[in-house]
Amino acid sequence: MYKLGNNNIQRRSLLAKLGRLLGSTVPYVGGGLATFASGSSDAQGMYSGTLRSLPELIDPIVKGAPLFKTRIRIEMPLLADNGNLVSLGIKSNLPMTQNEYVQKIYLLSQRNPVVQMALFYLGPWSGDANISTRVRLAGSQFIVALAQTSKGEFYYDQFDVIVTESACVDGS
Repeated sequence: MYKLGNNNIQRRSLLAKLGRLLGSTVPYVGGGLATFASGSSDAQGMYSGTLRSLPELIDPIVKGAPLFKTRIRIEMPLLADNGNLVSLGIKSNLPMTQNEYVQKIYLLSQRNPVVQMALFYLGPWSGDANISTRVRLAGSQFIVALAQTSKGEFYYDQFDVIVTESACVDGS
């Protein structure tokens, strides 16, 4: 698997090369991966492929609280051969003290039938706000990690991932 950092220029260059190899173009919406122009989600029999926008994902959770795109990072492969089992890490440098700590980390999907893939409860006893897990992905999309602190602030990161074989096609 090939991993890239948070450099969008590198990602877009790699996605453009991948699009040329696959014979399709890769359009972008607001800096996020939208879909392959060839209709790959239809070819995989995936009918839950509605792409949600970033505000549609996070606004119901944040509800107007302070939101920052810093201090949390998603680490996962840029290209997942199979969406049934994709490794994902969430790294954070947010404080984990008695007075200030991460309460929850939401893991949200732009395309999956169920938007909230996971909800992790944390506290000062956790030691740090780093998570390692595996997820199922219903096609190429962006993933959002949203951390809620004890002070009512939210920090997030989003990551574009290309999935060659989708999971979640049966609504599970």
